[in-house]
Amino acid sequence: QMPFTFANKTAINAKEKDKICQLAAQQIQEGDIILMDCGSTVFRMCQFIKNKRIKVITNSLPVVYELMNSQVSINLIGGEIDQERQAVHGRIAEEHIARYKVDKAFLGVDGISPENGLSAFGEDEASITLAMAKASAKNYFLCDVSKLGKDKYLTFAPITLVDVLVTNALEKDVLVYREKGIEVLI
Repeated sequence: QMPFTFANKTAINAKEKDKICQLAAQQIQEGDIILMDCGSTVFRMCQFIKNKRIKVITNSLPVVYELMNSQVSINLIGGEIDQERQAVHGRIAEEHIARYKVDKAFLGVDGISPENGLSAFGEDEASITLAMAKASAKNYFLCDVSKLGKDKYLTFAPITLVDVLVTNALEKDVLVYREKGIEVLI
């Protein structure tokens, strides 16, 4: 059972998140090996990928539960559990991730701005995001419009970490990202 806080978070802006997730899911080919982080937006991708023959590597327990009886084969990253986020994190988790080479990573972030790059509320999130991005050939960041142009507590990576930004923002609001050479899917 999902804890109250996580379930609540996934329900915020559900319709908008689902549009973003549908768009992201369309980028996945049969046979892909993908990473999915423990963000509430990324979690909502599950419903759109259940019938794909792919491998998902994740640190998210809700993602594992959601994909358990589907076509998807699942690799759960090992390590310490963060109870609030229902996710595995920490050094061992990062070492586990570093052993893999994956096609695509689907990641969330607390804040993203063209000038200062990616930011997070804490170090654990930041390190897992970095580890996943390093292991992946192409990084998709799923960010609803509330995350754009925001700088949160901890800035941890330049904007160049993002290959593809998947968002529900307006065209005029994503021009700055396109100018930085980022592919934007709306």
